[in-house]
Amino acid sequence: MDILLVDGYNIIGAWKELRALKTHKLKDARDRLIEMMSEYKAFSGWRVIVVFDAHLIPGVELKKKQFDVEVIFTRENETADERIEKLTNQLKTRRDQVHVATSDMTEQSVVFAQGALRISARELEIEMDLVQKNIAKKVKAIQEQRPFSKIHLSLEVAETFEKWRRGIK
Repeated sequence: MDILLVDGYNIIGAWKELRALKTHKLKDARDRLIEMMSEYKAFSGWRVIVVFDAHLIPGVELKKKQFDVEVIFTRENETADERIEKLTNQLKTRRDQVHVATSDMTEQSVVFAQGALRISARELEIEMDLVQKNIAKKVKAIQEQRPFSKIHLSLEVAETFEKWRRGIK
């Protein structure tokens, strides 16, 4: 299984759309990133964990699931980088490949040394754009399919009804 660890505030600071949201309300930027990572997860099938630093959200550690994405706010005095390094060590197995999304060069080097693959914020943004385009294509294709019946029928039953309608035995 592939696992994507996302340095939340690093990505928010790197993506134009999220930077703009951050200037008005940081929570909106976080929620939008989590929503986008949910789309990524649904399309790729990867496990996605978004990690946010505690220094912007002081207090105890918080773990939650939002839009089927695991979200971690680190405990006070723990950085997202430290938590990502710990998670990389915990999650890396022979069957599981960890990918870390951050543009922090030091962090990329550390996780790469631990066996994780690194993805820059720009690479993830490009990949996310492709995911959104592919999702839009699939939605359009589904919308263009004209249903033959308002009741969902198997192909075999639909063919039988069509033969009856035409008077074919």
